Amino acid sequence: MPRLRPMLVWAALAAAVIVPLAAAAQSPLLAWRQPVYIVAGFAGVLGMTLLLLQPLLAAGSLPGLRGADSRKVHRVTGAALVLSVILHVIGLWITSPPDVVDALLFRSPTPFSAWGVVAMWALFATALLALLRRRIGLRWRVWRIGHTGLALVIVVGSVVHALLIQGTMETISKTALCALVLAATLRVVADPRVVSKLKKAR
Repeated sequence: MPRLRPMLVWAALAAAVIVPLAAAAQSPLLAWRQPVYIVAGFAGVLGMTLLLLQPLLAAGSLPGLRGADSRKVHRVTGAALVLSVILHVIGLWITSPPDVVDALLFRSPTPFSAWGVVAMWALFATALLALLRRRIGLRWRVWRIGHTGLALVIVVGSVVHALLIQGTMETISKTALCALVLAATLRVVADPRVVSKLKKAR
């Protein structure tokens, strides 16, 4: 039974990542889209799946990945998340520059655009904070508050952004993924044991 639990955890996580991607790949809307737009859309879907991994890796909650190994993968996944968002935005820029400009300037008539832009800038700020933490001598407590606060903005903004869009992602799998991302993030942020664990490892 102890050996079965890690397998079930990884199987459930794999399903949570693969099912939304597979469902999006079957969307009939892809038939009328340019290849660049499709790549941009799937970069966004991939970003949502990576958001599910991040809190679990930060907390060391995944079987077989503990301590320094989990934090190392967390950093790599964070870099992949930044890259996926950049690809998402660049792809949308190539297909429709005016829409991207309107979104970045908060002039877009579509509410989901503003939520996505806020999440994007919060993600970039988080990455920059992680890179410069030691160079600027930021205290761990201050860094943790900033990192956690920005992570919440990223998650909430991304979830609302995804839920408001009627696009490539299939509704049920998208809603389930968003719920899992929120639940995982809030669980990690609210768990004092995680804070204690990170403090010892810093």
